Amino acid sequence: MRIATVRGEAGDRSGVISGEAGSLSIAYFNTGRTLLDLIGAGNLGNVPTLPAVPITANLFAAPVRHPGKLLCLAANFREHIAESGFETVQPADILTQQVFLKPPTCLTGPETTVVLHSNNVAVGWEVELAVVISRGGRNIPVERAMEHVLGYMVLNDLSERKLNSRVEGRRKREYDPFFDWLMGKWFDGFAPCGPWIVTADEIADPYALSLKLWVNGELRQNGDSGAMIFNIAEQIAYMSSVMTLEPGDIISTGTPAGAGLGTGSNVLNPGDVVECEIEGIGRLATRIAAV
Repeated sequence: MRIATVRGEAGDRSGVISGEAGSLSIAYFNTGRTLLDLIGAGNLGNVPTLPAVPITANLFAAPVRHPGKLLCLAANFREHIAESGFETVQPADILTQQVFLKPPTCLTGPETTVVLHSNNVAVGWEVELAVVISRGGRNIPVERAMEHVLGYMVLNDLSERKLNSRVEGRRKREYDPFFDWLMGKWFDGFAPCGPWIVTADEIADPYALSLKLWVNGELRQNGDSGAMIFNIAEQIAYMSSVMTLEPGDIISTGTPAGAGLGTGSNVLNPGDVVECEIEGIGRLATRIAAV
């Protein structure tokens, strides 16, 4: 099942998508509740729907509009760690997960425009497989973790790589580079996602999916979800050992090599179009514009 949220004059509405590109239809859920509420109530397959109606792709919003948490995993692909200039990670190394939050205001839908702000200097891209949580919980055991997955969607973790680099005469404190990196991921619209949630029962193996990203038609990322250092179940177990996961929370599982690292041609400019695609899930496009 593909679950989407659509923008309309009367507000956002969610439902079940059918058809293929160019001939999509949506059967809206026949309830006044938000998708986040419906996920919390469980068993989306039993929510009544209205008759399907045609829809155009450019009406899609972020599938989950206001999740409690958008959790992201940094450095979860060895080749991406290497290209970022860090020490090579070996399979035998004992590692811990590097988790950070992005505010829900980062979320935007597919086929939308992300506006660069005056303090954007070097914005890069990262195609990622995102997981939507169905049932919440704390201290979820790894062997039960996949029971808490509603489904998957595409997410582009846009990142400002040189935040505050234009501040003249700045005295950098020890942890300033880290906080510049972290806040550089928090701009409004810096997490385009969608175009819909593909429920977990539709994905036979979440570790056998190709992840691709193009900038202006040029292939920049071409990875595989099976190359994750920490798998989805391990991420859910670890994150829930620290915080309670809630229905509708989103976990973005990291990016393969080829990310936009903020140097040379690895920077987005007004007019650029970024397209992300994950096999079996979908494709989203984002246009970059100036403020």
